[in-house]
Amino acid sequence: MADVYSDSLALHRQFKGKLGVQSLISVKNRHDLSLAYTPGVAEPCRVIAQDPEASFELTMRGRTVAVISDGSAVLGLGNIGPEAAMPVMEGKSLLLKEFGGVDSVPLVIRTQDTEEIIRFVQQVAPSFAGINLEDISAPRCFEIEERLQDLGIPVFHDDQHGTAIVVYAALLNAAKVVGKPFSDLKVVIVGAGAAGIATAKMLLGLDGSAHLHQVQRLENVERVKDVIMVDSQGALSPERTGLNEYKQMMVEFGNLDHQAGSLADVIVGADVVIGVSGPNTITQAMVKTMAAEPIVFAMANPLPEILPPDAKAAGAAVIATGRSDYPNQVNNVLVFPGIFRAVVESRLPKITASMKYCAARALAAVVAEPSADEILPDPFSPNLAAIVAEAVQQE
Repeated sequence: MADVYSDSLALHRQFKGKLGVQSLISVKNRHDLSLAYTPGVAEPCRVIAQDPEASFELTMRGRTVAVISDGSAVLGLGNIGPEAAMPVMEGKSLLLKEFGGVDSVPLVIRTQDTEEIIRFVQQVAPSFAGINLEDISAPRCFEIEERLQDLGIPVFHDDQHGTAIVVYAALLNAAKVVGKPFSDLKVVIVGAGAAGIATAKMLLGLDGSAHLHQVQRLENVERVKDVIMVDSQGALSPERTGLNEYKQMMVEFGNLDHQAGSLADVIVGADVVIGVSGPNTITQAMVKTMAAEPIVFAMANPLPEILPPDAKAAGAAVIATGRSDYPNQVNNVLVFPGIFRAVVESRLPKITASMKYCAARALAAVVAEPSADEILPDPFSPNLAAIVAEAVQQE
């Protein structure tokens, strides 16, 4: 990995980042200048002044997304600040373009105040067709996204929903591999941050805002039997006090048997364990206590909760990680380029829960015959973004 880090640093230094600006038209004479700028530009301005919606057709807004971060929860690096987050945001924009054909602008902001972030997004919204929130720490990220849903353009926190969609798709296929009905699965999630809670909500078929106390079970979605969440203090259970409103939501809708204790306690008999926490939090001894044909998604980066060879030696039937050097990489790039492609192509006002489930099912269906080493498509699978976008648009 050391070569990857040093080579990446050299690449960023060579190009001063990964993005640039390219003109779509040329200005070679006075006529070109009069069309691109004054006096001709006055006419699209007048049209937009009469109908602001025309900005989607007459400016780059209609095909451009903002990637916005406060740098408070960057990859596995934590709260490193806006400047240090910029390489990741540039990378996100690069992937949107390369995989989805979507233009985007990375914006890092020097505030971690919830109200200021909400206000910033509201203020820049007229420039964009959609907003991709990125690497904002929990629980602030939940409230920020929830309160921006009526902005008129989609606001999508990829760390939450991108992860949840890909995990849901992977688990649909993993269940087929081990021959268990999806609706019978008992799932334990290690980590109760943005990715963990969003994944739990999706697996349980939940939608709505915990902040506004408007969470409900969705009809006509396939859900697992139960989800138990575990944070650094143990299982989220009714006996726990001081839980924030988002963790309390998971107590109300999950952990049906009100199990308490450590991860080692609640993982006994579980069909699935999903790690979105940190390295070495799942042991071989724990995996051995799970139900027959256990499914292990150990997604912490760069070091997973348990290394795949160790999980396999302990009896895991299907194993996934967040890394590209093992089979079954759970990678958000499988889904977010397609989702934002649908946003710009169809001018979506928001991304609904139904759209997320459609995206997950479409992603899972790309793998026609799932196996232990292939429950998700490769990020370079042909037309993957188009397939996801079409599923979202049809919904």
